[in-house]
Amino acid sequence: MAAPKKGRRSPGGQGRPGRVLALILIAMVALTGGMFASGRTTPRLGIDLAGGTSFTLKAKNEPGKPNAINDTNMNTAVGIIERRVNGLGVSEAEVQTQGRDHIVVNIPKGTNAEQARQQVGTTAKLGFRPVLSVAPGAKAPEPNTSPSAGGKDKGDKSGDKSKDDKNKPSGSPSPSASTQGRAVTDALKADAATTPSASASAGTDDKGAKKDDKSKQDTNPSPAPADVAALQKKLDALDCSTKEGRSAASEAAARSAVTDTIVACKKDGSAKEILGPVSVEGTGVSSASAVFDSQQGRGWIVQLKFTSGGSKKFADVTGQLATKQSPQNQFAIVLDGEVVSDPSVSTSINGGQAEINGGFTQQSAQDLANVLSYGSLPLSFSVETETTVTAALGGEQLRAGLIAGAIGLALVIIYLVAYYRGLALVALASLLCSAILTYVIMVLLGQAIGFALNLPAVCGAIVAIGITADSFIVYFERIRDEIREGRTLRPAVERGWPRARRTILVSDFVSFLAAAVLFIVTVGKVQGFAFTLGLTTLLDVVVVFFFTKPLMTLLARRKFFASGHPWSGLDPKRLGAKPPLRGSRRRPSAPVDPKEA
Repeated sequence: MAAPKKGRRSPGGQGRPGRVLALILIAMVALTGGMFASGRTTPRLGIDLAGGTSFTLKAKNEPGKPNAINDTNMNTAVGIIERRVNGLGVSEAEVQTQGRDHIVVNIPKGTNAEQARQQVGTTAKLGFRPVLSVAPGAKAPEPNTSPSAGGKDKGDKSGDKSKDDKNKPSGSPSPSASTQGRAVTDALKADAATTPSASASAGTDDKGAKKDDKSKQDTNPSPAPADVAALQKKLDALDCSTKEGRSAASEAAARSAVTDTIVACKKDGSAKEILGPVSVEGTGVSSASAVFDSQQGRGWIVQLKFTSGGSKKFADVTGQLATKQSPQNQFAIVLDGEVVSDPSVSTSINGGQAEINGGFTQQSAQDLANVLSYGSLPLSFSVETETTVTAALGGEQLRAGLIAGAIGLALVIIYLVAYYRGLALVALASLLCSAILTYVIMVLLGQAIGFALNLPAVCGAIVAIGITADSFIVYFERIRDEIREGRTLRPAVERGWPRARRTILVSDFVSFLAAAVLFIVTVGKVQGFAFTLGLTTLLDVVVVFFFTKPLMTLLARRKFFASGHPWSGLDPKRLGAKPPLRGSRRRPSAPVDPKEA
């Protein structure tokens, strides 16, 4: 005996609309709770609504490149600065050129102005240089200062050179970080040779032997005594313990060529160093990220990944440094003329990865990784002016926009009530649901990705009111068409949904596609409009599918709507339906026998 067939669900039917409504209500409560838990209940505002800081950067020609200031380099700098600023968690920042050699950066309120100023003006020219000599950061004392015991204080750095030279083996590098003229000379000689004689070991091949012989014959001459004396004089005169001294040293080092031997300060001013030519340039770095090292207890570090070419160069230079004594076994990571870190090397570093450590805080590590990730600026910039932007004009425009939005919403409500009567309650409830989701998500996005609400974004939200209302109208009209064909409300709600669903999805897809294209091809404030339009379009689909449709299914079971009350908006007589109303298809009547007729 065949089992009885189960009742077929109407096309597009929704068996348990209460559960769907409960699901979206739970999601709304969870998102709202997350908003309050984040400690922020209002969206982040853009510079036109909240005010902020405006920087004017002036471009400077690079050494040896008198024609570097051109449209191509300026536009490239704009793109890099914009990505850097957004990398700080800022959105809706305005970065644009002004004239031939100026860039204006507007950053919304709520961002650390000092941090942003450092980010936008940092050239981010990175280089790995071998360390030739190290000295304490303070200015060297006068030559007649007596050295202290152990020769490790400042006096030992400038003490009696003749006695020290007598006791030191000829041609050997200084084992301590002294700044004596002989130590500097030996370090420069060691740097001039490709491989020092101390690195030769038993079993080396012919190529290595040739290099050793070359080293012994000193075919790579050291710098002239005048150059050595000049470097020594610069090192002694440099005072890295003061901000002015570090600034002057970094500017001079940043202007030098990659082939120059330079004098530079460590970032914290604790030491000053003589550094050889650049072994690996920053262009060999492919990416950088800030990581907290909890295993070795080093705190925040910056991890670097090299390109294939940079990886090979880095492996070669670290392999050479590993054979030397301190401090010549160190390499300095120099960023814009300032030594960020100077780790020592004990073996060749292969694999294309490296780390920068040196007492970073989380913020400083993220800042360094940020500027390195987005590349170096093609030009050097100086901050010419820094001004505070008020939000007075933006506030007036916002009030005008909100008034316009309120008028538009009121007209929509009047139209819905006049034309759809009881169905207007469904539309208003759906609009309220969409508004709550939009507001809460904007607040959360401000915390998560730095989304900031500006005037164009407000316009996008106002336009979305019409898009959302249009979806309700499409569905309502499909239901009314089914009633006009003689069906009762419950089957009309279910049969009208598949057709309305297709129309709503096509319409929203076109709107979302337009918003996506606009977001990609535009910059600045227009992106705020496109982002808001795309977000509200997606929320329209969510609200119609998970709120409007199940709510209509539940209301179709209520007598007020099911009986076609004149104020329900679904009165069959008002819609022009002809009785009898059909709840389902009528069975065809039995054929009449001609004989009986």
